[in-house]
Amino acid sequence: MEKLKHHIFVCASFRVSGEAQGICAKKGASAFVPYIDGELVDRGMDNVMVTPTACLKVCDRGPVLVIYPEGWWYAGFNSEEDIDEILDALEDGEVCDKFLISTE
Repeated sequence: MEKLKHHIFVCASFRVSGEAQGICAKKGASAFVPYIDGELVDRGMDNVMVTPTACLKVCDRGPVLVIYPEGWWYAGFNSEEDIDEILDALEDGEVCDKFLISTE
């Protein structure tokens, strides 16, 4: 496996029991995972992985995703077009200020 350049974590609000609860789940964040995965393939970004996660503890901002190693936290995206904006910026090596809530 090629070394990853980026790893995208999408909050799916999983709890220890495995049940999805919380705002990110209720707002359909998990549905973005296959879309992001497909976009990464279409863009030839083979060295980027997307993973649904347990709760990222910023429920009031959901849905939420984090891109590592940069530590860019994004929230407030609601559509595939919003995801495209985030991925466009990532592809250009830039942050997408429109949805950025924090940098580590």
